[in-house]
Amino acid sequence: MERRERFARIILNGFESYFADFQNITLAARTRFENADWLGVQRTSTERIDLYKEKVRKVLVFVRLVAGDQLTNPDFWRDAKRVYADLVRGHNNFEIAETFFNSVYCAVFDHEQIREEFAFVFSPQADMPTSDVSKVLRSYHVTPECDFRAAFDRLLDDYAFAIPYEDKARDVAHIVDAVRTLLVPPRMDLSGNAVHMEVLEHHFFRNKGAYIVGRICAGEHRMPFVLPVLHNEAGAVYVDTVLFGADRVSVVFSFTRTYFMVDASIPSQYVIFLQQLMPAKPISEIYSAMGYNKHGKTYYHRCARRHMEMTSDQFIIAPGIKGMVMSVFTLPSYDFVFKIIKDRFTPPKEMTREQVKEKYRLVKRWDRAGRMADTQEFSNLAFARDRFSDELMEELYKVAPSLIEERGRALIIKHVYVERRMTPLNLYLQDATDDQVEDVMDEYGNAIKQLASANIFPGDMLLKNFGVTRHGRVVFYDYDEIVPLTECNFREIPKPRNEAEEMASQPWYSVAPNDIFPEEFRLFFSGNRRAREAFDSRHSDIYQASFWQDLQEKIRGGFVASFYPYRRRLSFPREPAALRQTG
Repeated sequence: MERRERFARIILNGFESYFADFQNITLAARTRFENADWLGVQRTSTERIDLYKEKVRKVLVFVRLVAGDQLTNPDFWRDAKRVYADLVRGHNNFEIAETFFNSVYCAVFDHEQIREEFAFVFSPQADMPTSDVSKVLRSYHVTPECDFRAAFDRLLDDYAFAIPYEDKARDVAHIVDAVRTLLVPPRMDLSGNAVHMEVLEHHFFRNKGAYIVGRICAGEHRMPFVLPVLHNEAGAVYVDTVLFGADRVSVVFSFTRTYFMVDASIPSQYVIFLQQLMPAKPISEIYSAMGYNKHGKTYYHRCARRHMEMTSDQFIIAPGIKGMVMSVFTLPSYDFVFKIIKDRFTPPKEMTREQVKEKYRLVKRWDRAGRMADTQEFSNLAFARDRFSDELMEELYKVAPSLIEERGRALIIKHVYVERRMTPLNLYLQDATDDQVEDVMDEYGNAIKQLASANIFPGDMLLKNFGVTRHGRVVFYDYDEIVPLTECNFREIPKPRNEAEEMASQPWYSVAPNDIFPEEFRLFFSGNRRAREAFDSRHSDIYQASFWQDLQEKIRGGFVASFYPYRRRLSFPREPAALRQTG
């Protein structure tokens, strides 16, 4: 067998090994849910994220051996890519297999010399396989003989677990009431149409929930829905609510949440169906939401390239207060921002570039609880130099000259993070109505508390470090000071013992590096009375050291918080069906 073919087959075998191990970790999610093994859920979620790099590293050992002195020869890679393209032609998951090839290539060349002739910058087959979505759907027809009650009763039977429902009749009644109230007649005309439901065949598992995803179809009308199924930790499960519409389903699959585990042997089948449910959701984010974040990155890069080719506006400095660690720029026509780490940090920040990178790695592997933006990390990313405004170029040469290089008409940025663009919270508040201020500051407090429940202390909780998504959720995106909550020492400020201490301009008490005084958090609202009053009316408990200390104790004792991708007011009441009927 020719060396290039052996080389290509080693990479493909590495991908198949990765995919099999990925599937095995995923397949055990159902049992972990049934057993309420929440610590196991957290552990295996991290293991699955780490799996990709581990497999690439193992493959590198063998490709170096086979390639020998040809390992960095572009001609060798050109031929190997052709062989690999033939090997994966018609493969059910060719798109992810091509991304794996790219990862091995980038590991060898340190993300340089990325050209179409050597790697799969674009796929020769298509962006995605032509998948038959019907093969992964279950259908439930609604007829006079089988009404919504009977259809959902059968659906819950089909999606039952090894443990019983807490009260299936109650849950079905709640779902049917929601269908009648929310869909008929205000949002969806079901009259005179053949009605059926299409549901993805496997649950989506994340954190402490399992999600059933589908849509109700009536003629030309389509209504996406999600049924969150929760464990009562007493040996039974229940349907917590039903979420209707693309917006609410999109929040379930948000870029701010940790990745799902779902048994999808051909992921593109699920991706295509989910994109039909959420047309505004980028396909790259759907791949990432299912755990294929590396291919999500590939898909994002292809879409970004196409966007740049179809537009002519210039990159500019992102609106908002400039950060002390990161410089942020964006394209007005684009829904993403680009963040680079400065060469020198504005005082009093004292850390290194590698420490900042480690914070971003931590976020990638942590449960983001719906409150931290997922990011894509790129090295040696090439842009058209003439697309950068003079003001932005001046800024980049001023704050991060070591990370930029001009090569002819190209501008190379040696390291950059990309994440979804949001409205900085401090800017959002400037034009917000009183009702919006009340709502967004409640969200801000919820974000802080949910991050803390996920064992994350944000560090710098200034309003400028949080963003507001298009769905009105508040999300944290400044990671340079985050630490595990359990590593912090929350203290009350000691009372002064005399007048001299009371009037002192500097603390009269000792302060260790990990000491945190929650009473000082009020300073985050300086100059914004409306925001502070709205926050204090709902979340003043975060000013107390005891709030944080109690949460630390729970986490150290093995507590795993529940994170809901919807407001708790949407949850169904839990009284037994018998009481509900006589009620």
